[in-house]
Amino acid sequence: MLFKIDINSLLKRKGFTLIETLVGIAVFLIIATATYQAYISLFSLINANQYKIVALNLANEQFEIIRNLPYVDVGIVGGIPNGKIAHVQNLVRSNINFIVTTTIRNIDLPFDGAIGSSTKPDLSPADNKSVEVEVACPTCRNFVPVVLSTSVAPKNLETASTNGSLLIKVFDSNGVPVSNASVHVLNSKISPNIIIDDVTDNDGLLQIVDAPPGTNAYQISVTKNGYSSDRTYTLGATDNPNPIKPDATVIVQQLTQISFSIDKVSTLTVSSVTPSCAGLSNIDFNLKGSKYIGNNILKFNKNLQTNGGGTYSTSTMEWDSYAVTGIDTDYDIIGLNPLNLINIGASTTQGLIMVLANKNPRSLLITVKDNVTKLPVTDAVVALVGPSSYNETKTTGRGSINQSDWSANGSYTTDDGNIDVSSAPGEIKLLKVFGNYSSSGWLESATIDTGSASNFYNLIWSPADQPVPSGSNSVRLQFATNSTTTSTTTWDYKGPDGTSSSYYTFPNSMISAVHNGDRYARYKLYLSSQSTTTTPNISDISFTVTTSCTPPGQVIFSGLASGTYNVSVTKTGFAVSELAVPVSSSWQEQEILLSP
Repeated sequence: MLFKIDINSLLKRKGFTLIETLVGIAVFLIIATATYQAYISLFSLINANQYKIVALNLANEQFEIIRNLPYVDVGIVGGIPNGKIAHVQNLVRSNINFIVTTTIRNIDLPFDGAIGSSTKPDLSPADNKSVEVEVACPTCRNFVPVVLSTSVAPKNLETASTNGSLLIKVFDSNGVPVSNASVHVLNSKISPNIIIDDVTDNDGLLQIVDAPPGTNAYQISVTKNGYSSDRTYTLGATDNPNPIKPDATVIVQQLTQISFSIDKVSTLTVSSVTPSCAGLSNIDFNLKGSKYIGNNILKFNKNLQTNGGGTYSTSTMEWDSYAVTGIDTDYDIIGLNPLNLINIGASTTQGLIMVLANKNPRSLLITVKDNVTKLPVTDAVVALVGPSSYNETKTTGRGSINQSDWSANGSYTTDDGNIDVSSAPGEIKLLKVFGNYSSSGWLESATIDTGSASNFYNLIWSPADQPVPSGSNSVRLQFATNSTTTSTTTWDYKGPDGTSSSYYTFPNSMISAVHNGDRYARYKLYLSSQSTTTTPNISDISFTVTTSCTPPGQVIFSGLASGTYNVSVTKTGFAVSELAVPVSSSWQEQEILLSP
């Protein structure tokens, strides 16, 4: 039989378009994916149920073992009560590895009194035993540990106990009980050693009943993930021979109570910077806490160092009050923000800025605080008078930037050609030509970076007195600031009234507030003389400033001679405070409290 194929007819028939094909594939993939996920979920559920069944059978298996033991043997190997059950076991069932943790405790029932009771003491408090079995499977996906518990009672009446009891209390920094805190107890003075690893209950308590007696025999440590730790200490140890909290003592038929305090740890970030907020790397410092664990033995006392970026950070700080001391060989701490003592609460983040300057032997850092609030007092005037006619006054909460040499390249921006900065390095004069001084001249400083947005206070120069033949106002200055600095920045020089038509003519003049909030500064110095044989001269120019790196309530006096200095602190609204401070070490801090 012959078949005739009509090609034209076939060509006229329409097939699937590309879009229809893609849509069909997409629908198929969605259905296939959903089916696969349902399939996986079903098998995961089946596996989870199987794991749970095996775990339950394993827990019941442990209970059967305990149920068939003599009552005296129901206990943990090396624990209290002591017995024949291992605290932790790795067991394999159905080719699956399970971790079985068994906890057995003595129970003091109230029917016959209570241990430690003043009205009805129970001299044999180990009435029953509680047994808890936890079965975990670390390799099983989405597996929730199985926990079963029961009680075991003796067949016979109890007899008088020859042991005692230990009640361990754990609370946080606010006195709130800490539940599920891990408690490790070790008594190595008896054989076999007693080793207990347990957790506190919802009331932050762990009671160990029927513990063998022993003097300072029980070493106890308390920990919890994300928390600080606390512990007892062995009497006579080399590093802490007289601990405040020695290892616990258990006395026959008596209750020993011992408390521990732990709380969530905090983060501390320390920055080491210059007064202009530039980072200083690898700065050594000491950090001391206020908690003692023994006679003059601090719980926290460490020498630390900032890294190459000028920071040190840790997230394991215990709540406490800490004192910072500089121990670097090249730099002194000239300010701290916040001030000593630095209070770190539980579960907090605390920053600390150490402001440093090149070491200058015998520096005295004075910290001024309100006696009532203990907060730093800014703008307090601190006068220091001492040996060798030393007499200097500074204001707390203000830094200073000083320039005393203009002879190096880049030490100033420009001048009008009538200024001499090289005839005597460290001094500015009018230029002398053919034996006569120029009648006037000006110099514009280099750009000064304060490090952050700043408040500007006083413009200071010395010497304050100029030669009389130079005439009045032979030294004048103007001040300019900007929030940014670029090659195209315009510097608008102004005087004390905030306009370009006024000049600073007296040393220690208040800088106009129009500059506050800017970061970059310049000054412009104008010199003039009415005599061709006389010139005014400037040996240094400085201004006081407050930046984000200026610690409040502090001033530093450096380069001091050994001896006793008299300190006087004044501040409006506070009583004057005066005291004598002996200075002998390379760096020391003196706190002064002002009374309102």
